[in-house]
Amino acid sequence: MLDIHRPCCKIAPPDLLALLAVNGKQPEREAAVRALATSAAIRSQRAVMGRFSRQLNLNIAQIAGFGVTPDRRQTVYDNQRMGRSFLPGVRARGWGEPPVQDEAVNQAYTGSATTYEFYRDVLKRDSLNGAGMELVSTVHYGVAFDNAFWDGSQMVYGDGSGRIFQVGGLTRSLDVIAHELTHGVTEFTAGLVYSKQSGALNEHFSDVFGSLVKQYSLKETADEADWLIGEGILVPTLGKALRSMSNPGTSHSGDRQPKHMDHYVDLPDDNDPRNDNGGVHINSGIPNHAFYLAATELGGYAWDVAGKIWYEALTTRLRPNTQFDEAAAAIVDVAATMFGSAEEKVVKKAWKEVGVLT
Repeated sequence: MLDIHRPCCKIAPPDLLALLAVNGKQPEREAAVRALATSAAIRSQRAVMGRFSRQLNLNIAQIAGFGVTPDRRQTVYDNQRMGRSFLPGVRARGWGEPPVQDEAVNQAYTGSATTYEFYRDVLKRDSLNGAGMELVSTVHYGVAFDNAFWDGSQMVYGDGSGRIFQVGGLTRSLDVIAHELTHGVTEFTAGLVYSKQSGALNEHFSDVFGSLVKQYSLKETADEADWLIGEGILVPTLGKALRSMSNPGTSHSGDRQPKHMDHYVDLPDDNDPRNDNGGVHINSGIPNHAFYLAATELGGYAWDVAGKIWYEALTTRLRPNTQFDEAAAAIVDVAATMFGSAEEKVVKKAWKEVGVLT
């Protein structure tokens, strides 16, 4: 049976929005309520698409009108800030076409292209599905919508209200774009169910590759990287970023991410946004910190060793209901197989330091 309640994967943690809806100042409350309402409205409409593509072997991108065509590697559309719910919107820029006047269109285009090139050049993957899937983006979704998400077939960006997210921040942030597009890679491979530990792993892998795409674009080593997800996209009064992989729980005023299993937050998956689908954004801090520890101890460019280990595990070893300990064991095994005992030791140590392995 299809799970029609399967949520879209959105960059804004729902527990943060729920917190602001209750405890924020009036402008924050209004923006948070609007973001939660818009997210709820689109969830049931789009939730089945990813599962169709995996379980029923249907190409949702082609059904939606997006194909696998060399001359259409990506297209950006404009929803025109009119509160429309239809996607993708009005065509704004196609593959190989020059920049346009709308900066959000150009940022979405460049971010998607950079992510595509990272997967192609570093991980030898041809787009999200491994078979040249066109990357489709829609900008200016809704009215001052404080979110961005992968909906199972395409990327969708709100403009931000200036009350929670900075106006224009969601298309400006490369790691946010790469994070959301990686949900597509996960959907086409491990298919990690978006609930509790498997959902936290889903968020974790998106944070890993979101950070690595940013590091790759800047040619930063693991020691040079800031390890922040969405740095500078929140309004300054809320915090510096959405998440910190180096120090979970410190990125913004509502950040309650743990970095060790001793502080795992056991929440129900009950459609209450305060519970974050059983803590998928919250508990992703634990595997995120494990990756940070492994990557920094391995040294050099994090995509060269740690990134390739995590990618191989995601695409070949994990399954929809994989739990933290199972993922850790698979990743340790991949490290040994791909590289050797030294790398295996480092990766195992990282998972032990966060309390997932003993």
